[in-house]
Amino acid sequence: MLEREVKLAYASIHEARTAVAAAGASLLRPRRRQRDTLFDTAEQSLRERGCALRVRDDAGRCVLTFKGPVQPAAMKLREEHETAVDNGQALVHVLGALGYRSWFTYEKYREEYSLRGVTLAIDETPVGVFVELEGEEADILSAAQALGRNADNFILQSYRSLFLARRDELGLHDDMVFADS
Repeated sequence: MLEREVKLAYASIHEARTAVAAAGASLLRPRRRQRDTLFDTAEQSLRERGCALRVRDDAGRCVLTFKGPVQPAAMKLREEHETAVDNGQALVHVLGALGYRSWFTYEKYREEYSLRGVTLAIDETPVGVFVELEGEEADILSAAQALGRNADNFILQSYRSLFLARRDELGLHDDMVFADS
């Protein structure tokens, strides 16, 4: 499956929620905390190929995701495969036995909405507030316009890249996690 997405930055959670409400989006999933951990081999074989292996704890629900390299496009486009897993601790143990180790963890509070074929996720992160738009290109462009934004406002970087750009300024260290973690 191909995943197509962009991020839009907002000054505050209030500004993001106001824009999403004004666009007429419908709530899919309420606000909850997500903790994502990226895994790789000691040789960084996945990162060398531009791939990612992620284990997400989504308020107690565990999801394993593989993402392929980013493909050339106007929006962030990459192959993505996900599956829910019953036991996250067992999954982490299996990954370790296969030679994978965690190398980066990031957290966010996420609430999800639907707007004309697009999933909008309001993400509160330690490095800022973002609305992530995921769907088909024309639908993303339409949703961005409904939010009062356009392609000039698109952020294509990963949360890891956004973290690296701001971690010193914000006094963060190895992972993008909230102070109470």
